[in-house]
Amino acid sequence: MSDILVAIILVVVIVGIVWFLLKKISALIINAVLGIICLFLLNFLHVMQWMGKPDLGWGLATVLVSLIGGLPGVLILVLLNILGITI
Repeated sequence: MSDILVAIILVVVIVGIVWFLLKKISALIINAVLGIICLFLLNFLHVMQWMGKPDLGWGLATVLVSLIGGLPGVLILVLLNILGITI
């Protein structure tokens, strides 16, 4: 009887952990997709040229920062580009 109770508790704990991780991973994926969309729009609409700066481009480092950082990563890229630091 106690073996069944322990097994049920373990299953509930494992399901809870998997649910928590999937919830966090989905939020990270959504943020990464929004970052790439924002980078695309910035380059497509030439927003940086409105400020007299070159576009951010599609370099490996720029795309990785946009994917990993999401929207905050794109904002950091824009601020660095405004300050004259290119990646």
